[in-house]
Amino acid sequence: MKKNLIVCCLFILIGISAKSQILKPVTWSYAAKKTGPKTATLYIKAKIDKGWHLYSQYVKEGGPVKTSFAFATGKGFELVGKTIEPKPVTKYEEIFKMNVSYFENSVVFQQKIKLTGSSATVKGTVESMVCNDHQCLPPEEIPFSINVK
Repeated sequence: MKKNLIVCCLFILIGISAKSQILKPVTWSYAAKKTGPKTATLYIKAKIDKGWHLYSQYVKEGGPVKTSFAFATGKGFELVGKTIEPKPVTKYEEIFKMNVSYFENSVVFQQKIKLTGSSATVKGTVESMVCNDHQCLPPEEIPFSINVK
């Protein structure tokens, strides 16, 4: 009898934990490539699960949280221009009552830097929001660190 109660409790706990899994539809990866003796490009890639989309950096007020990058000031580098993105998909989304621009499957953002030394570590955060046809997840801020050699 006591064994049956323990087994029953285990099944309930397993069921609860399976239902409460945290959704992580975006996986971020980072790389850098030197493009000259004192220049480099940072590559910030988002791999997006099927059915989800990640919003562009250029979403108007009143819409979803746009993807944004915050770079910490550090030794050995200076940012050159703004972070660039490829052309997004733009569609009307009823939930926001406006056209919004987003990416599906994957996207690579690029940031050019000027090296002021022989190498640098670029740190910062990316903030983004993702949605599918049924739900939007709260905005998330992810720290990153990219070594440039």
